[in-house]
Amino acid sequence: MKRMPYIRPTEHYDQQIIEIDEQICALIKQRKERSDNNPGFPPFEYISDWAGKFELYEDFLKSVFGTLFNEEHFKPMVEPTDFKKHIAVLQSIEADEFFYTLTSIRQYSNASVITLSIDWDITSELYANKPNHFELYIDKSYDCRMTNGGSSSGHAAYNYVVSPPLADDNSGIKLEFREFSPPLKKDGTGTEIVFKLE
Repeated sequence: MKRMPYIRPTEHYDQQIIEIDEQICALIKQRKERSDNNPGFPPFEYISDWAGKFELYEDFLKSVFGTLFNEEHFKPMVEPTDFKKHIAVLQSIEADEFFYTLTSIRQYSNASVITLSIDWDITSELYANKPNHFELYIDKSYDCRMTNGGSSSGHAAYNYVVSPPLADDNSGIKLEFREFSPPLKKDGTGTEIVFKLE
């Protein structure tokens, strides 16, 4: 999702702690390298122990480790510029009473934008289990981010920015939409909707 610019909360900074702050940054880098950038999240009993040992608030430590867990969400996002054209896709998939549709890809000079539409029958028993959150995967050479979306009774639509832009002739490319429960959780529901472009 798009983030608001971070505003420095105060002009004050105690220069006596600059070396400590630099060490914190070095330790974060070391943590990423040792865990192969997949650290997980510490058990709450560890956090409770560390809070007592270092005189810190448990919820503060949970927030710190939660931010570290979701570091990729802070990666700078490409803003699409210089619209070129629409590329027709016109594909749909029906799964578990949900109807998934891709109509077109918007091409920009620096990115592509893909909109996933989802429709369902609001009288169905599955209405209570309407879609959670979908993330788009193509392959390692593309960065895919959901920028915005919304839903109303029986319909949802989500926009994804893909960079670098897809080729105008994107035949054979697979767009995999993987469902997750809350947006920031890494455990998927197992639902995958795959469109193969032709």
